[in-house]
Amino acid sequence: MEKNLKQQPSNCLKVVLFGPESTGKTTLSRQLARYYNSIWVPEYARAYLQNKWNNERKTCEPEDLLPIAKGQIRLENELAQKTDTVLICDTDLLETKVYSEAYYKGNCDPILEKYAIENTYDLYFLTYIDVPWEADDLRDKPQEREEMFNTFEAALKKYNKPYVLLKGSKQERLKLATKHIDNLLLKK
Repeated sequence: MEKNLKQQPSNCLKVVLFGPESTGKTTLSRQLARYYNSIWVPEYARAYLQNKWNNERKTCEPEDLLPIAKGQIRLENELAQKTDTVLICDTDLLETKVYSEAYYKGNCDPILEKYAIENTYDLYFLTYIDVPWEADDLRDKPQEREEMFNTFEAALKKYNKPYVLLKGSKQERLKLATKHIDNLLLKK
């Protein structure tokens, strides 16, 4: 079980788009993958939960979190083997942990928590809430964006994760993100 949540060794730089829902993570993940002619790891939870909603009209429940985490890290491990430059991760297990605690009274499965903290990335891009909210079947906290943003930033600080705050337009975010990735690639 635990090996299903552990990162496998890889030769690429790994960056994570991190933050509350509807803050441009997927859009920027795709832009960065195109910019670097590399690969991005989509958010497994989105497909998993959309399927659940479509078939059962149910939202995320605590028992969904470990299958989501396993699916996310499986995708990441598979795709990390397909690049030796930079892997753009639309999310990570720490994001799943933050959502677990936010939605389920501070609770998180201990195994998920362990790997959310232990798995490592070269840099996190924390996406700010200055983009318009886009509603869909899964997003449900438009009134709590600032609170959720603060929760995400607090997690990065608590676990001493290296991060850069991204604000502004799509172009401004892309420019700042590529500047930081380029600096990391020079050191690689």
